[in-house]
Formats: sequence, C-alpha cells, structure tokens
Amino acid sequence: MKRILLSSIIIIIGITFISRLSYLQIFSFSPNEVLEDPAITRIYDYPERGYIYDRNGKLLVANQPAYDVMVIPREVRALDTLEFCGLLGIEKEKFIKSLKKARIYSTRLPSVLVPQLSKEDYAKLQEKMRHYQGFYIQKRSLRDYDTFSAANVLGYISEVNERDLAKNPFYIQGELTGRSGVEKQYEDILRGRKGVQYIQKDRFNRDIGPYKDKIMDTLPEQGKEISITIDKDLQEYGERLMNGKHGGIVAIEPSSGEILSMISGPTYNPALLVGRERSKNYSALHYDTIAKPLFDRSISFEKEPGSPFKTLNALVALQEGVITPETSIRCYNGFYIGRKKRGCHCGGGLRDLNSGIYHSCNAYFAGVFQKIFSKYPTSDESMDAWEKHIRSFGLGGYLGSDIYTGRPGRVPNKELYDKWYGDNRWSWSYIYSNAIGQGEIAVTPLQLANMTAAIANRGHFYIPHILKKIEGEDITDPKFTEPQHTTIDKKHFDPVVQGMADVYTKGTARWVQIPDITIAGKTGTVENFTKIDGVKTQLTDNSVFVAFAPVDNPKIAIAVYIENGYYGSRYAGHIASLMIEKYIKGFITRKDLEKKMLDRTLEHEYAKPYSGKEFKINEYVW
Repeated sequence: MKRILLSSIIIIIGITFISRLSYLQIFSFSPNEVLEDPAITRIYDYPERGYIYDRNGKLLVANQPAYDVMVIPREVRALDTLEFCGLLGIEKEKFIKSLKKARIYSTRLPSVLVPQLSKEDYAKLQEKMRHYQGFYIQKRSLRDYDTFSAANVLGYISEVNERDLAKNPFYIQGELTGRSGVEKQYEDILRGRKGVQYIQKDRFNRDIGPYKDKIMDTLPEQGKEISITIDKDLQEYGERLMNGKHGGIVAIEPSSGEILSMISGPTYNPALLVGRERSKNYSALHYDTIAKPLFDRSISFEKEPGSPFKTLNALVALQEGVITPETSIRCYNGFYIGRKKRGCHCGGGLRDLNSGIYHSCNAYFAGVFQKIFSKYPTSDESMDAWEKHIRSFGLGGYLGSDIYTGRPGRVPNKELYDKWYGDNRWSWSYIYSNAIGQGEIAVTPLQLANMTAAIANRGHFYIPHILKKIEGEDITDPKFTEPQHTTIDKKHFDPVVQGMADVYTKGTARWVQIPDITIAGKTGTVENFTKIDGVKTQLTDNSVFVAFAPVDNPKIAIAVYIENGYYGSRYAGHIASLMIEKYIKGFITRKDLEKKMLDRTLEHEYAKPYSGKEFKINEYVW
C-alpha cells in the first residue's frame, strides 16, 4: 500500500511539473520575461507618423525616410574607432560619450548611437556596417513639411528624455515624441504603434531565426491622419504680412470656434527642427533674445487690450442698466480725475454710445465706467459685478481649448485692489485705466479674437480649438460644440456692433475699408513701457485691431496685436483687413496696401530701446 501511495505521489508531482513546464513553454511568456533572456533580441519596426492636413484637405506635414545607427553595447567588439567615426561623421569624443550613455541605459537593449542619418549618409554607410559588430541601422521616418509656416501651431518632435521614459513606458531610449504644438497635443493619435520582432540567438550570439515561430511578433500600426482647423493659405499669408514685425494674429470662425490662423511673429521654418541639425538650429532659435521665435505670441503674449476693450465696458453698462445707447457724455478733449486732466484724441464734444465707439472717446468710456461703479454701494460689490461680466467673455483664464500651452491673461478683482488700497478704501477713479483697456487688464491675441467672436455671435462663443477631424473617427466633442453664453443679453449687442461697423465707415478705421465686405471692428493704440538703466521709459505704442466680417453673417473674427506698431489702424488695422479679404474673397484687390504691409518692417523699433522724447507718444489709448 505504501509503495502504491509513493508511486502515485511521484506520478502526480511529475505530471504537475510537466504541465507547468509545458504551460510556461507554450502559453505563458511575456515580453518582459523575454527581454531578460540573453538569447533573444527584440527589433522594433517603427510606423510612419500620421499626416497632418489643413481644414481644406491641403497637406501640411508628411514623412521622409531617416536612419538611426543603433548599438547593443554587449555585442560590440574591438573596432577602428577613428575609421568608424569618420563614416558616421561624428567626433571620437561624441562617439565615446554616446556609447557610454547606451551602456548606462542597458548593455542588452539597443540604443540610438547616431540619430537621423540622411539617405545619402545611409547609402555610404550601409555596405560597411557588417564590419562593425554590435551596430546596425534602423529605419524610421522624420517629418517632412509641405509648408514654411505654422511652426508654432504644428510644433516639433524630438528624442525622448529621462523624464519621458519615467512617465510613459511606451517609449524606449532613442524614440521620438511630440514636443510642442499639435505634435504634442495629439501625440497618442499621430505616433501609431511600433511593431516588434523577437529573434533567437545561439550560444555564439548568431541569429538562428524568429523566436517561437513569430508568435509574439507584432506588426506596426501607422499613426492616424488628422485634419486641423487652420487654413493653410491664410496662415502662410499672415506670416508673410508679419515679416519684420513682432506680435500675434488669431482668426476664428465665430460659428464653430475653429481657429483659422494662429500666427506668431517672428516665426521660423518648421523644417529647421528636423534631422541632425535640429539641436544646433534649436539652440540658435532659443538664444535669439530679440526676436524670440520660439515664444508663441499668439497664445502667450499678455498685454493690455487697449480700446477694443471699450466694447466690453459698453456691454456691461448696458446690461447693468446704467446707460442706454442714447446716453450722452461730454468730452473736453479729455476728462478729469480730481483736478488732473487725462487726455483724449477724439476731438471733443458730446458723445453717445455710437460716436463714443467709432471715435474711441476716452472721456465717454471713463464716464461709462464711473456709472457702472456708482450703481452699487461699495467698490467690492461693483468690482464683483464688473468682473463677472468680463470673465464671461473668456478673459482672465484658460479657455479650455485643445491648445496645450499659453497664458491665462488677467482680469483684476476686488482682492487685488483691497490689498493695494485697503478694503473699500478705493473707487472707480483709482482704477479708471481699465475703462479704456489699460490698467491691470491683460489679454492674449487668442482671447481677443475669442472676445470678438462672442460679439460677432451677439452673446455667445464656442471654445476655440485646433482639431477638425481624425481619420476614421467621429470626434464630436460637446465641449467644443456647445455655446458658451456671456452674461450680456442679446438685445444689447446691436448698438455696440453698429458702433463697431461705423468705425470703418466714419471712425478711426475709415481708410482701411474692403470693397464689397461689411466689417465691424475696433482700433487700439496701447501705451508701451520698458525699463532702460532702471528708469521706466515709454516706447512706441503697440498697434491693436479686432474685427469680424461680414457684419450680419460673420465668417471670420480676428485680432491683430503688433508690438511698437504705432496707432491701431497703421499696422494692425491694415493687416486685419488684408487677412479678412484674403479669407472671404480668396484674393486681394488692394495691391498697393498689400505691398506696403509685406515690405515695411519694424526692425528699427526692436533693434534697441529709445527715449520717449524721440517720438511723439500718445498718453492714452484711442
């Protein structure tokens, strides 16, 4: 009996052992366990990154072939380092440093030794690689641009760093990832999925064929194509107009919130950040402290909005019931704060809402601002009401768009002024600069364009966004299709829109009309200061312009902000009108104006600071 029991136990243990071994051999293997096996090599097959198209199906970004020289440190044998470096086109010190980095990462896993060889370099190198054990060439694709523009929108890709590797296990050293713009925001969609092959080696480290008959191998999946909302022709045209000028332009389709153009000037050709020269070119762009081409002024440039902000103060006053369109305020070629007179450029006289807007009267809007703050018993209550209305237009915070970066702008609140002056120890006269779009209010060009779209829509806007379509997917997102309503009733917009339309017919922009297109707009001239040797110095004013067209069925809302651009219609107004005509008509009729804006630059303004005495400086915006 004992013998039978012992035999049974031995048989059961044997069956269990064999079953477990069979399971491990046939069914249970994981990529991580395979990686620990020194007899198995993993080779990646990288997919092409998804193409990027504009809103009309025009190609913006495709791919071009490139080749990485890879190294598996433990397989490297003695070699003529100088000869090999000569073939690779790198210095010996660079070779040693890269090989050391690869060893630190892993002696068994492949690392990129020299990235992004061109087709020409690859052709010279491929036949000789067999002489250098432990090294091989891996094909991948790099971006190939079909446009010279939109670098700030499209972004760029670069090699993953230690932080990327720690955060996302998808990547391994040497791989590329979206670093900014659309490439970063939609990295998961564009990158696709890499394929992998497992190769078995013998004890002499020679390849003997696929591991387990390719049962673990996977095929690469190409990244998905996407279409973005940008209009390629409009974007390229706007960047040409910004030649030699610093600032930002944003154009939005009011009926959808789709961004038609997002221009930052100065900019750069996106092709500069592709290939082996990427690092050198990036450094040159990064250390350009005057032009700052890597700084996206369209979404990160926070400045006072100037006179376009007067339209919001008009709407707030109408909503609060402290004025009607017929309410009149006299301008004495300025207005008084206590005994001190503040300037105005409208010519003086009795102003109502309409003439106050199209003449951009500082005195009128200072009076409007006073009426808003006189409605409530305390400054804190007045400020709360005003702030609520202003923020409802998307100012003073991130809009929630799919543009991953940018700045929130600034809308002042009671806490700020209570801290400065004491609780309820201040009034409208302390902060009157906000009445005319200066003071503590700050916006980005994107926010200005969105504000203008809200006025064009008579009280609502759609969150601005850049993604239009993903290959094979329905991307309807309520976040971008549901209207965001302001706190202003629709009935109050018509008189303000009429005033903005009259800006073109008889106001501050009457000389920049577009034949056969009705436009509503607002000029702005914004004071501009800097410190020179520790002294606050006034520089040439910034030029601002917002507009939408056509007035009754808006197709485009635009904001143009030009640093040191003099008064509102001189640069910003002209550029805005050309952009509107280009988008709506598809061609330009005013060739003389176009040539002037293309040829004229403001480089002399940016070359060095200058004293305010050398130029006639406007004291206030208009």
